[in-house]
Amino acid sequence: MYIAKKLKKGNICEYLLYMWQVEDLIRAFGLNIDLLNERIISSYPVSDDERKSLYEWYESLIEMMRLENVQTEGHLQLNKNIIIELDELHGLLLKSGQDAGYNAKFYHVVPFINQLRNHSNTELSDVEVCFNFQYGIMMLRMKKAEITPETLQAQTEISKFMVLLARNYQLYKSGELDFEDD
Repeated sequence: MYIAKKLKKGNICEYLLYMWQVEDLIRAFGLNIDLLNERIISSYPVSDDERKSLYEWYESLIEMMRLENVQTEGHLQLNKNIIIELDELHGLLLKSGQDAGYNAKFYHVVPFINQLRNHSNTELSDVEVCFNFQYGIMMLRMKKAEITPETLQAQTEISKFMVLLARNYQLYKSGELDFEDD
């Protein structure tokens, strides 16, 4: 919860990847709040009141996962909404041309995105393909699996694109990026 709050303010892309990890963590503990409390929450270095808030946060996520039927796979609607919001911003950025660097980086990574989409045979948006790829790389690294140089190159380029997306998201949310005249 505390990491999530910090990431959401600083980098929406890192926040979303973190929240996907939290969903998987909850699944790994079988959506069992008692196990999460025993193994994660109780040892978190915060005050008792903050620990209670953390417990309630995990508990609410577990309840949402049950209600939204994403106990074994998929993402919470609150996380899907961020993808939708980022997709919309992505479209606005491309259409407006306000950030030429963003557009250039996106068109640079389009071949990687298309290759990933073709490989996974999915109809996901460009932005969600990038997130799925980045999350997959994170999982491979956690497993200490070998990653090919080509995959690492694609990951580097897609990461650069996502940094620009996150930066533009922050500017848009703060009112410093406006599409009203477009």
